Amino acid sequence: MITLHERNGLPNLAPEDALPIVDAHHHLWDLGNGRYPWLQDEYHEDFFLGDYHSLCRDFLPEDFLALTARQRLVGTVHVEAERARDEQVAETRWLEQVNARYGFPNAIVAHAWFDREDSAEILAAQAARPLVKGIRSKPVTSTSPEESIAGAKGTMQDPKWLEGFARLADHDLSWDLRVPPWHLVEAAEVAAMFPQIRIALNHTGFAWDRSPQGMARWRKGLEALALQPNVHIKLSEFGLKDSPWHYDDNRIVVLTALEIFGPERCMFASNFPVAGLRASYDTIADGMAAMIAPLGRAVQEAVFAGNARRFYRLEEQHG
Repeated sequence: MITLHERNGLPNLAPEDALPIVDAHHHLWDLGNGRYPWLQDEYHEDFFLGDYHSLCRDFLPEDFLALTARQRLVGTVHVEAERARDEQVAETRWLEQVNARYGFPNAIVAHAWFDREDSAEILAAQAARPLVKGIRSKPVTSTSPEESIAGAKGTMQDPKWLEGFARLADHDLSWDLRVPPWHLVEAAEVAAMFPQIRIALNHTGFAWDRSPQGMARWRKGLEALALQPNVHIKLSEFGLKDSPWHYDDNRIVVLTALEIFGPERCMFASNFPVAGLRASYDTIADGMAAMIAPLGRAVQEAVFAGNARRFYRLEEQHG
């Protein structure tokens, strides 16, 4: 299978026995081509990984290929990068141009609100683009587990939000779920209400709090979601705001997720370039490969490529 590097005339430095990788979650942005408020206008001091000034520059296909030269990358899934919300479809069109030139991304998780007046129109426009296989639309969430905002506008209990969410089934689109760990049980309730909609939990459910209490809350949320067969999980983003990337601690997170969901519903995802604030691409990919190596090569290949290829339907051909 030809790698993305070879397709672009670049040397691939991966060893002969390297795992093929379909990166199920990464971002690209060209700050001269579109507006990205969080990178250009509205710096967030409370960003979950801390200081992210180093991200406030272009991150283009060439940058991604350079950082992944030692990996056998055969496909990718681009997840919306919070481009200005009046440029949602424009982001998709730009990514189609990237795909035409570089051969990736091979699937797009685009953005569309579920509870706005133009939600149906934007969702239909995104669904009409052949590379769009899913939507990431973040519900309104609370700032801590002690605060409850259930039922407020834009939350996962808001009838208007649920009405818009239901339209995903009409377009056969999946949902990329990204919420703090204290909202995972609520997300499981949504998954149970809409068993026909495939859901991919982002960033391993954000195991931010590594205390016994925090890990218990996170595990409870994963267990609730895993009861719903339409939910898969992306093994990504173990970075912590105030700590370096730590193999042994992150291994516990990965193996716990695998235990709860089963290897057939887990997907490797890098979250680059954001995850690069804490570790290199090689550290993350090679580290996770080592974590799950005892489970055997077949499991490694499923987690690193096969499951994402199936979930995002990368084999489908479009005219």
